[in-house]
Amino acid sequence: MSETLQTTDVAASDADLLGRTAIAVRAAGSALRERFGEVVRYRNREELMRALAANDDTALDILRPRLTRLRPDADWVEDELDGGALPPGEWWVVDPAEGNVNHLHGLPEWAVTATLVRENQPVLTAVHLPLTGETYTALTGAGAYLDGRPLHVSQTADLGLSIVATSQARPDEDEKVVRRVGSSITAMLFDALVVRTAVPATLHLLNVAAGRIDAFWQFAGARADLLPGALLVTEAGGQISDAERRPWTPQSESLLAAAPGVHAEAVATLSR
Repeated sequence: MSETLQTTDVAASDADLLGRTAIAVRAAGSALRERFGEVVRYRNREELMRALAANDDTALDILRPRLTRLRPDADWVEDELDGGALPPGEWWVVDPAEGNVNHLHGLPEWAVTATLVRENQPVLTAVHLPLTGETYTALTGAGAYLDGRPLHVSQTADLGLSIVATSQARPDEDEKVVRRVGSSITAMLFDALVVRTAVPATLHLLNVAAGRIDAFWQFAGARADLLPGALLVTEAGGQISDAERRPWTPQSESLLAAAPGVHAEAVATLSR
């Protein structure tokens, strides 16, 4: 009985924490929305990095104190591009401006994300899209939601009828990874109905969770751009693995998130 009560208490605590996390990402998103509009011009890599950092800092100035108050003992992942396993304990994995380069270019595909990871497992996530006002949330074992409405992956069972998507992890990726991305897109162009390619990864994964597209894959990647969407897709009934159908972890060299009906076909295509 005591174990059951303890588990219930933890779940209730995490649910409350998710609600407060969603409030934090909305507040950060509002600040970024005020900075959005005109294309930000930059003449070199240094100016680009300064512009990206200015957006990050705007959101982090809101997110860091709020999330730290919510979970004072949780550590903070300082570099949003980091990958691999985390040390034991709780960690906030945050992307203050997911799709930051899109924001600078006046493109609408960007978001604010915050994910709590406990013992290397994502526990909860909140993703806010400031331009639409939408907030996607997921709690382990409790489902995925868009503004309180349950999300479900698509029922598609034929890759040939599927919309699929991919993204690039970073602009300076290793040549081997770049070539693998290119060959995978070619393979999917033969096997899928439509192939979408764009950044950031999180927005594609949201669409998989919502049943709007049927599969997403990416080679390489960071925790911050894959963990939120991976949890959302899982909780929406999707199937997560690496491109070879092995269990996915943040250490994996690839991610495949798909509706169950097309997952095996997508693996076969990516394995060619």
